[in-house]
Amino acid sequence: MFAVEVREHIMIAHSFKGEFFGPAQKLHGATFVVDVAFFRNELTENGVVVDIGRAHDALKATLGPLNYQNLDELPQFKGKQTTTEYLSKYIFDAMSDAAREGRLGPGGEGIVKIKVQLHESHVARAWYEGAVN
Repeated sequence: MFAVEVREHIMIAHSFKGEFFGPAQKLHGATFVVDVAFFRNELTENGVVVDIGRAHDALKATLGPLNYQNLDELPQFKGKQTTTEYLSKYIFDAMSDAAREGRLGPGGEGIVKIKVQLHESHVARAWYEGAVN
């Protein structure tokens, strides 16, 4: 299987509910390095997985509204625990939509799997990966 990966980062603030989260119940900041890998079984007629520029643009468009925001205040996250794992799936859904809707350019329709990985620090990361339906 072939893959191409693009990277971006965001800076956010958020808090968590529940004793499970200890001090993270208080408002705190995080800087996430976000990697998104696109997979396909065969290369396009141009010999690529996907247009890297368009893939990066789609990632920036997804992350832009979150950057420098308090996620606790955004309506799409009302009542949600915006854990690293949860945000991985949120970004996965947006990138899957971009593939299905043609925003990755020609060849984007052939993407069969996407992996979204959020690096929380140099020692911790989480991800979500799945098929693009």
